[in-house]
Amino acid sequence: MRRIRNRWFGPEITLFSVILFFVEFVRGAVLISFLPIFGQKTLGLNFDIIGIAITAHYLTDTVLKMGIGYLLDRFSIRFVVHTGLLASLAGIFLLQFSFQPWLFIVAAALYGVGISPIWIVCLTKVSEDNRATQMGFLYTIWLVGLGSGPIICNIVLDYSTSLTYYTLLILSLLCWVLSLFISNRKTQAVTTLPLKEQLVVLRERLRHMKLLLPGMILQTAGAGMLVPILPSFAQNKLGMTGAQYSLLLLAGGACTAVGLIPFGRLSDKLGGKKWFLVLGFIFIAAGLYGLSLEPPLWESMLLAGVLGLSYSALLPAWNALLAAYVPPQQSGLGWGIFSTVEGIGGMIGPVIGGVLASGMGESAVVWYAAILYGLIGFFYIWFPFRVFTENAKATK
Repeated sequence: MRRIRNRWFGPEITLFSVILFFVEFVRGAVLISFLPIFGQKTLGLNFDIIGIAITAHYLTDTVLKMGIGYLLDRFSIRFVVHTGLLASLAGIFLLQFSFQPWLFIVAAALYGVGISPIWIVCLTKVSEDNRATQMGFLYTIWLVGLGSGPIICNIVLDYSTSLTYYTLLILSLLCWVLSLFISNRKTQAVTTLPLKEQLVVLRERLRHMKLLLPGMILQTAGAGMLVPILPSFAQNKLGMTGAQYSLLLLAGGACTAVGLIPFGRLSDKLGGKKWFLVLGFIFIAAGLYGLSLEPPLWESMLLAGVLGLSYSALLPAWNALLAAYVPPQQSGLGWGIFSTVEGIGGMIGPVIGGVLASGMGESAVVWYAAILYGLIGFFYIWFPFRVFTENAKATK
């Protein structure tokens, strides 16, 4: 057992997992809880400025993933991650002085720049033999960090805003210090090519995986559609209190966290990633459709669990499938571009969800998101996955 555990989660993956956890903990706390409250109550900023700042964070994080990937292929891993986390620390540090709207936006954007490297590095460090298993583990760390950050932040905010701020600042400093212990050893040999040549290789990869692109963009767009309406949907349509809504999120998040590693191991063992993808998308669609019918509390909790398990089945298999199309010698740039493509959906989804909610109501947004996920699932049922395998092998 010890030998297996070391093979899956060695010291290097463990270090990255610790850094990833604290990075996502701070990120969840900052974006979901701290920025809105600190910006409004302490800095006296309007909600539109706060919204622009959060958008600036996601925009820089998404766009710069491609550039971070290129840097990872040309410079040392420690240097890129260390510099990125220093930028993230600087963004948190600037918040205390951000009484001017432009500086508040710049601080949030700088924080987004700093977060970009760590996830890309994690994607390039996992082993190919156990990719789905290790990615399931990393997704669990990501989910627990991102989910626990806002919960703990909200509790501390009830006592002291300054204590919350300095806690987040210290944790950001800890991430930066831990990055000093990152090894520069690469999991595979890296050949440095001019950017133009690397883009040619990646364009060829994108051409071979063009039928994966709808899923890459639409699944994040579907999730993004739900972000602006979920709290009001839970309160107005499901009749939930704030505590019950938190319990709903906890049910979905717990089922996702519990399922990620088992489904990742099962995906590695069985190898039938097509059906993990198909069933994951279809069960997400079914769960969202059930919620759009405005069920009672106990049914909503059950559907949240179904959504969590479906998502945990989908994520490791989806990542393992994408991994077949990452150029082996330019993995950082490859994962950076793919993450950027997926980020497009995350940026356009909230806009679509907000427009639909304004014109048709919150339930319509959930219903259309269900249709979107269902279409993705049924599309991949009929798509011959042997073509994916052949395309991946052809571009090795």
